[in-house]
Amino acid sequence: MFRFCIADSEHDWREGTEQYKFIEHCLASVDRQKQPWLVFLAHRVLGYSSDLSYAVEGSFGEPVAKENLQKLWQKYKVDIAIYGHAHNYERTCPIYENQCTDNEKRYYKGTLKGTIHVVAGGAGASLSPFTTLKTKWSLFRDYDYGFIKLTAFDHSNLLFEYKKSSDGKVYDSFRISRDYRDILACTVDSCPPTTLAS
Repeated sequence: MFRFCIADSEHDWREGTEQYKFIEHCLASVDRQKQPWLVFLAHRVLGYSSDLSYAVEGSFGEPVAKENLQKLWQKYKVDIAIYGHAHNYERTCPIYENQCTDNEKRYYKGTLKGTIHVVAGGAGASLSPFTTLKTKWSLFRDYDYGFIKLTAFDHSNLLFEYKKSSDGKVYDSFRISRDYRDILACTVDSCPPTTLAS
């Protein structure tokens, strides 16, 4: 039920590069009748993070990544983007071009108009603090060790859970419920870049 497209965040991901073409091919070639849930993964944060190091740089993620990749996330209707590198947990609203496209926080119904970005880096090293700066797109933060679980009930219903490693209890969760036909027939040539933002 899932298609995972994984980028190598240590190599160039800018438009026109070999990796950019690889990422687009992965996103465009998914058969959403068989794999309706599309997830983008990378080690470094190629989307959004309130980690102190990214805030100090003023980028809230790897420089130039959002500008180059968010068009692909939007065009191919990526449900969730997941990163590590920042040793903490954070979840955004569905987002496009630094703007929340939905004010809901726990239950998304209908067409998702942006990608939900998640940092799930609470493992392997000492924890990393968050900035004190407030952003509109950061919904939940946790300065602790944890992991995430994705459960696809069917083509139209997904449960996301963030659990603390210490006790396995759910700290943050959300559901997506949609008519999955919204994400069908989206290929390189048939999916306009403004599909979700318009």
